[in-house]
Amino acid sequence: MTNTNKDRETVPEHIAIIMDGNGRWATAQGLERTAGHEQGALRVREITRACRRKGVKVLTLYSFSTENWKRPTTEISVLWDILKRYLQIEREEMLQNGIRLNAIGQVDRLPMMVRLPLKSLMRETQHNNGMVLNLALSYGSRTEIVDAVRQLCQDVANRKITADDITEELFSNQLTTAGMPDPELIIRTSGEMRLSNFLLWQAAYAELVVLDIPWPEFTEIHLEQCIAEFHGRQRRFGKTGQQVVSDGSRQ
Repeated sequence: MTNTNKDRETVPEHIAIIMDGNGRWATAQGLERTAGHEQGALRVREITRACRRKGVKVLTLYSFSTENWKRPTTEISVLWDILKRYLQIEREEMLQNGIRLNAIGQVDRLPMMVRLPLKSLMRETQHNNGMVLNLALSYGSRTEIVDAVRQLCQDVANRKITADDITEELFSNQLTTAGMPDPELIIRTSGEMRLSNFLLWQAAYAELVVLDIPWPEFTEIHLEQCIAEFHGRQRRFGKTGQQVVSDGSRQ
C-alpha cells in the first residue's frame, strides 16, 4: 500500500473546487441559467458544512473569475444578488461554527451591494479558527501572479529587498493566499479538463479530480469519493515510488 493508515484517516488540509456547470445544468432542465446558480448556492452550503465536519482547514471555492465579467450583465447581477443573500443567510452559521470567511481576487471590483456585506462578514469572522472559507471573487491567477511580481519589483526598486532575496516562499507570501497551505486536492465539476486560470502557482502539486456531473448535482457523497480518490494516489513530489513507500513505512 502506498498510503499509511494515518493518511487514510485524514482529509486534505486544503480543498479547492472549480464549481462548473450551473448554467448548463439549468438549460438541460429547461430552466433559465440563473436557476442553476440558485441551485449551486445550495450546494455551497452543503459542501461547506461537510468540509467543516470532516476537519478540512481551508476550502476555496472558485465563485467568479475575472473572465466571468464577459457574461451578460443580467446574469452577473443575479449572481451578486445570490451572493448577497448567501452572506446574510450564512452569517450566524459561520459565527457559530468558527468559520472564517475570506475573499481572494479583485474584491474592489465588486458592486457595493456585495462588497460591503462581504467585508463586514470577513471582519466579524476574522478570529474564527474552525475553517477558512475562501471565496475566489473576480479572481484570476495570472493577474494575481503579475501583481505579486509588480510588488516584488517595487520592493527591489525601493531597496527593501534585493533580487537575490526573492525565493519561492517570498513570492508565495505576495499572493492572496499568503499564510495558507497550498491546495492538496482540486476538484472540478462538469467534466472540463482545465484549471481555467485558478490557483496556477498554488496548484503545482495538487491532485486533480474531475467529475462529469455539474456543480448543482455535487453532493457530500461525491466529496467523499473525491477524497477517497485523493488517498488512493501516490504523491511522490519528485521522489520515486519506492522512496515514498519506504518513507511511509517509517512514519
